[in-house]
Amino acid sequence: MGCGDGLLARKLAPLADTVTGVDRSPDMIRLARRDQPANVTFLEADYLDGTVLGRTLPSEGAYDFVSAVAVVHHAGFEEAVDRLVRLLAPGGRLVIVGLARNRTLLDWVISGCGVPASRLGALLHGGEGGPVGMPIEDATMSWGEVRQAARRLLPGCRFRRRLLWRYTVIWDKPHKSGP
Repeated sequence: MGCGDGLLARKLAPLADTVTGVDRSPDMIRLARRDQPANVTFLEADYLDGTVLGRTLPSEGAYDFVSAVAVVHHAGFEEAVDRLVRLLAPGGRLVIVGLARNRTLLDWVISGCGVPASRLGALLHGGEGGPVGMPIEDATMSWGEVRQAARRLLPGCRFRRRLLWRYTVIWDKPHKSGP
């Protein structure tokens, strides 16, 4: 979800039978479709409401793997996580790479450690930010708020703070139990 220019979808293509990239930005979907492997579909849609140009996205529980990279902070965290979980099949894996806001002195110190890596990345890749036209929004939840909400909504998840102002949440949806 939030596939942007399709880089991750293209990297996942050799590892899966089918890959669906979803983004609400028509500019990003146009970029993604420029280099589209045969087993990848890019849809202009908002994953939160589940529709794409009047059609419904595949049914809930249809995906073995769902990822959201730098997209969850564009919506309410709880609403976004709930929707991603509903798309996931029992036994499937959810991976969120998100952004959080610095609130404490420790947050600022840890984030400061990422500045050299950020500057080097910008130098090596010709600038900061994503492709032209990529919607950008600042995170509103702090590191602690995201960690607490993730652990409440996704029991047993693994939360890790990363460089470059990012965190990862990895969660495996339980298999259905009972008859």
